[in-house]
Amino acid sequence: MQKILVIEDEESVRSNLLKILQFEKFHVIGAENGYVGLQVAKEQVPDLILCDIMMPELDGYAVRNTLSEDPVTATIPFIFLTAKVDKADMRLGMSLGADDYLTKPFTRNELLNTIFARLDKQAAFNIQFQEKLDRLRGSITYSLPHELLIPLTQIQQVLQTITNTSDSIDQHKIQEMTKGAYASSLRLQRQLQNFLLYALLQNTAVDLEQVKGLRGNCTSMATSAIADVAIEKAKDFEREFDLHLELQDTSIPILEANLAKIVEELIDNAFKFSPPGTPVRIESILDRNMFILYVEDQGRGMTNEQIAKLGAYMQFERKYEQQGIGLGLTIAKRLAELYGGELTIDSIPGKTTVCVTLPM
Repeated sequence: MQKILVIEDEESVRSNLLKILQFEKFHVIGAENGYVGLQVAKEQVPDLILCDIMMPELDGYAVRNTLSEDPVTATIPFIFLTAKVDKADMRLGMSLGADDYLTKPFTRNELLNTIFARLDKQAAFNIQFQEKLDRLRGSITYSLPHELLIPLTQIQQVLQTITNTSDSIDQHKIQEMTKGAYASSLRLQRQLQNFLLYALLQNTAVDLEQVKGLRGNCTSMATSAIADVAIEKAKDFEREFDLHLELQDTSIPILEANLAKIVEELIDNAFKFSPPGTPVRIESILDRNMFILYVEDQGRGMTNEQIAKLGAYMQFERKYEQQGIGLGLTIAKRLAELYGGELTIDSIPGKTTVCVTLPM
């Protein structure tokens, strides 16, 4: 049984609404003012809220604004009840997250049609969300164990070989094997760190205070931070001569470690998916109040569908995947968004350009 909360200070109106909805087999709860409505909404978490705008002490706008700050109640369908509404009032209500308006007096059919429309829309949203969640679970179930087991197995094999043949294997061979095992351990470490970072960023995104805290940081010498990461990545892939840097220095309101992480993931992908001997270009420019970073490679590229489906654990053409569980681009994208920016991808066969835009 779907639960509807009615916040209305006029007792006769509230009573009529409760009777109509009870007759339609809804589980209904009445609240005589905004304060009571807020408490009930947080305790009961209804499927939909009907709320009068003009109420003493705490009006409908304040109720909606407070509920929107709580992730638990922010997505509850919310319908304003009002004796009159002009464009300014409607814009204010919609900016606070209202889903619809009902202007008094309204008929029984108008009330029910509006409610059913909002509940149907919410049901469709819930289905889509569940489908995305199921796909994410499936990706985690398949990708995460597979990608973590590969380097772990390589490390175990090296250790087992050295243990079983330590008397007969020469020192040079042991050094080669341990070097490979160390590389596998670094790969495993990076994958685990990315997994934990992604979970942290998802939690941060729904905490307004944490987001505000992030945006209070600054990187004073962006060129140096970007160049250091780019050069180290080029060395990792033994492609120092493929790296081309064209950077403009400035201060950017982003934590240096997070800027470095964005750059690291984008350049890692650029080298990973482009052939040695082809250029990887890193360029930064200042455009009005925006800092724009371009990372360009001449790899196989991505289709529009692949770009549209950019998300956690997505593998683009997995048969070509070399390493990683596809979190790099997602982490870079999420970081840019947390700082009020965006990440876009423009790709054709033979050329991919990733653009990160951050407000100054």
